[in-house]
Formats: sequence, structure tokens, C-alpha cells
Amino acid sequence: MALITWTKDQFGTNVNVTDEQHQLLFNMLNELHDLAAGADRAAIGNKLDALINFVVEHFATEERLMKHQGYPDFDAHKAEHTKLLETCGGVQKKFHAGELDITQETTTFVKDWLVSHIPNVDMHYGPYLNSKGVS
Repeated sequence: MALITWTKDQFGTNVNVTDEQHQLLFNMLNELHDLAAGADRAAIGNKLDALINFVVEHFATEERLMKHQGYPDFDAHKAEHTKLLETCGGVQKKFHAGELDITQETTTFVKDWLVSHIPNVDMHYGPYLNSKGVS
């Protein structure tokens, strides 16, 4: 069963590129969640690295759009991204050093962050970017 499911009503920003990336992000998180239930460490590490690399790419996309369009809450939004990336980087480093396991508690933490961040932060840039012609 999926840990998290993207729906337009709950997570849609009405910015096509970010909505598509959010859907892919959810799929990748669901795959990591499934692996965390008992897959071998190498498979988990590969999926963890792919997920974090994609999150970096996704945040860069959002930040590029917001900055280019002069989004007024850019600095606060970027600060949230930076904080999560620092956390993820620490988890990734500890995992690869053998000091930490990726568990379903780990993936639930990411899910909870997304469930809070997208509706309460990301969805605010949608109307602003749409008013600037970004869809």
C-alpha cells in the first residue's frame, strides 16, 4: 500500500512542472518506503540516493521559478528547502557510513514533511506564478 498518494485537490499547485515533480517524488518515496520494510541495504541506499538527488533537482526547479518571477516569499520558502536538505544530507551520510538504517519511520518523516509543506507552503506560489503566466 502506498505511503502517500498525490491528488490534485490535496497537493496540486497548478504549476505543471512542480505538480509532475511532486507526483514523481511521491512515487519514489513510496518505493523507498516499501524497500525500508526489509530490502537489502544496497537497494535501499540506491533508492535513497536517487530520492535525495531528485529532491535537490525539484527544489532547484521551484526556486528558479520563484526567483525568476519575483515571488515575495522566496527567502522563507528557500529556507525551508535548505533545512530539509541539511536533514536529508545528514541521514544520507550516516546511512552510507553504516551508522543509521532507513526505516519506515524515516520515510514517514518525509511523508509528514510533504503533507505539511506542499499544502501550506508550495500551494501559495501557485496563484502567484499563474498570475505571471507560469502554468
